[in-house]
Amino acid sequence: MSDAAALRILRLDSAQPEQVARWEAFVLAHPQATFFHRAGWQKIIREVFRHDTYFLYAEAPDGEIQGVLPLAHVNSRLFGNALTGLPFAVYGGAAAQTEEAATALEAEAQRLAIELGTDHLELRHMERRHTDWPVQDLYVTFRKAILPREEDNMLAIPRKQRAMVRKGIKNGLTSHLDPDVGRFFSLYADNVHRHGTPAMPRRYFQALMDTFGPDCEVLTVCSAEGRPLSSVLSFYFRDEVLPYYAGDDEAARDLAANDFKYWELMRMACARGLKVFDYGRSKEGTGPYAFKRNWGFEPTPLHYEYRLYKRESIPQNNPANAKYKLLIATWRRMPLGLANWLGPFIVRNLG
Repeated sequence: MSDAAALRILRLDSAQPEQVARWEAFVLAHPQATFFHRAGWQKIIREVFRHDTYFLYAEAPDGEIQGVLPLAHVNSRLFGNALTGLPFAVYGGAAAQTEEAATALEAEAQRLAIELGTDHLELRHMERRHTDWPVQDLYVTFRKAILPREEDNMLAIPRKQRAMVRKGIKNGLTSHLDPDVGRFFSLYADNVHRHGTPAMPRRYFQALMDTFGPDCEVLTVCSAEGRPLSSVLSFYFRDEVLPYYAGDDEAARDLAANDFKYWELMRMACARGLKVFDYGRSKEGTGPYAFKRNWGFEPTPLHYEYRLYKRESIPQNNPANAKYKLLIATWRRMPLGLANWLGPFIVRNLG
């Protein structure tokens, strides 16, 4: 083990395959690391969203990586100037072998945030690290073990929700693994438009598939007649599956396509021998929160911690903020084609 004085804080260079390989090996082996600590996010955030990235790692004198902390700088006139670990991710913060390494990485993040002139630094922890930092407890995550047998997973779903899954099966729905994001994006873009929020660009989703390969997968559910109804883009990390982006047709609810979709994803994960179903982040009191509770998942609070430099309170850049109510209503009335064109210019700054 090395003390903080002996550690070097370096930046990942994605053009150096040896550095990337060492970073990836550390992330895959470290229990605190998540899919969002993977090196591929650096290229995606830079090339798709045009944000500067600072993927920090702590290195011991013998060259061993002791910790990683991926960061990106999002500077927006609309939503503020922030250094975040990590935008577009539900989990983040330092993943480190020692407290000394985590502290050294966070100290460098704070130095960078000040040097860049940001309003604040945000680290998205699964567990509370700094009781003296302002924290936003707006979000929870839902994670549950996948049982070894398919039938046991079905029986573990509460009765009313299990009936919805069986309804989807009786309706003759089918699931398909798609080679690209075409059908997914159509359903996703329509879905977020109905909810009054801007869509990520299609090229972002294709970049996820291109960058992460078999660890990023699209599953689409179709009606008995072959009409796409519901789709989900999922990440795979170690023994976990993380359904992360989803979309559906308006007909999906009546046919129980969303219920069937997540059951199919769980069933396939079970067949692959995976151990954890990560249902992802939701805000308390929302429809997605209730939906996940109906599946028998219990919420676990997420702790997004802040260092404030040029502001006095934590930013509230989310649809729950009352000041965005008019914008959401206007967005719903906007033609879908215009919304899909304009959306990427807005959502790139939300993170």
